[in-house]
Amino acid sequence: MTNRPTAPRRSTGTEDDPPPQARGGIRGAFYGYFVDFYDIYLPTMALAPAMVYFEPEHLDTVTSSTIYYITLAITLLGRPLGASIFGHMADSVGRKPATMVAVGGSTVITFLMMLMPGYALLGWFAIIGLILLRFVNGIFLGGIYTAAVPLAMESAPPEKRARVSTRIMLGYPLAFIVVSLVTTLMLQITPVEDGSYLEWGWRAPFVLSVVFQVAFLLYYRGVEEPPTGKRAKDRPSPLKELVARGPNRRGLMQVFVLMSGMWLSLQTAVSMMPGFLTGVLKVPDMAVTVATIVFFTVLMGAYLGIGRVADAWGRRPVLILFGVLTATVVPALYWLLTATAEPGEGVVATLVLAGTVVVVANTPWGILSAYIPERFPVEVRASGFGVGYTFAVIIPSLYSFFLVWLSHLMPYEYAQIPLVVLGGLLAVAGALMGPETKGADLAAKQTQRSQR
Repeated sequence: MTNRPTAPRRSTGTEDDPPPQARGGIRGAFYGYFVDFYDIYLPTMALAPAMVYFEPEHLDTVTSSTIYYITLAITLLGRPLGASIFGHMADSVGRKPATMVAVGGSTVITFLMMLMPGYALLGWFAIIGLILLRFVNGIFLGGIYTAAVPLAMESAPPEKRARVSTRIMLGYPLAFIVVSLVTTLMLQITPVEDGSYLEWGWRAPFVLSVVFQVAFLLYYRGVEEPPTGKRAKDRPSPLKELVARGPNRRGLMQVFVLMSGMWLSLQTAVSMMPGFLTGVLKVPDMAVTVATIVFFTVLMGAYLGIGRVADAWGRRPVLILFGVLTATVVPALYWLLTATAEPGEGVVATLVLAGTVVVVANTPWGILSAYIPERFPVEVRASGFGVGYTFAVIIPSLYSFFLVWLSHLMPYEYAQIPLVVLGGLLAVAGALMGPETKGADLAAKQTQRSQR
């Protein structure tokens, strides 16, 4: 695909707002990210205190920790399969119907998880059932953003796509804040100590998830799909066309390198931060929870700012800049946290350093919902976005095993530093491999000859 800039279209919106006809799809993509990330944080927040409900009594710590990790990771493994299935559907049938099917499936699976009985009734089938449901839900959730985000980008004015992308990505920090507050509230209302949280308190965040998804489904019925054109019947399947030799495959490989770096940085610099603060630096749990909510609130402002910068300067320089910062500044801050922080002391300074790590490593994610769809022609856009965005998470999701291996070479508390550096370097390499996509014509098609 040749990403040729087009003249900015006039819109009926304000300087920062897209025209009214585009807002439905854009809001839908925001809700899609919100639902997806809300689900990601359910096991880390709501299920973590209640895992003993699904396990036999006196289970050893290693086995219990392994079960928890599988429950957390299994959804991430389902997402690539969902991206392939629903990316194909979105490119073949349409973005809107693919989104509707994915949301409907996720709603049903989340409802079933909410009703799950524990070990006392089902024995080991309780945890097996929970893990299987988490995997299937990952498939459906992988389909939501795979279909909804390309639709939103195809609806947005080209000169505002990065800003639209950052608004969509606000669903990520907002989901974390909501699930954190709901879980904290339920832990106060239904304490773990008297067993009420284990029996039904953990179900409340799942009930809310079902409500969010039903509301999303009802809302998305009114979303209009932009007229990007029907797929020619004589074309190969979207996935086959995506991986065939030519510009699409080169674009996919470039996005895969970029996203491998982005995911590795996110997992090692951000996802493990709460555990690092409480386990290594002995910061009180409540202080970490409150501080993390503050981090993600600041991140929402950073997203909105980086969208303006990317619309003015372009996507490529922003991704390169933050890749460099991730490979240099973030590891330096991690070293300061580890080398200078005294466990249980200097809590405010420690949390400020940790918050800076979270914001710097997360900020470039705000423009990816614009950049990746701009890398692919309309016929394979949803497949390219879903596969490139999602498959890259598989190897980085094994970061805990990498940390154990690195701990044989250096102290465990420093082991995340080389992984963060590698993630930043991969992000820089991926950005350098690709073109600038600012102003790309998302209505442009690619001929079958160009695929050969």
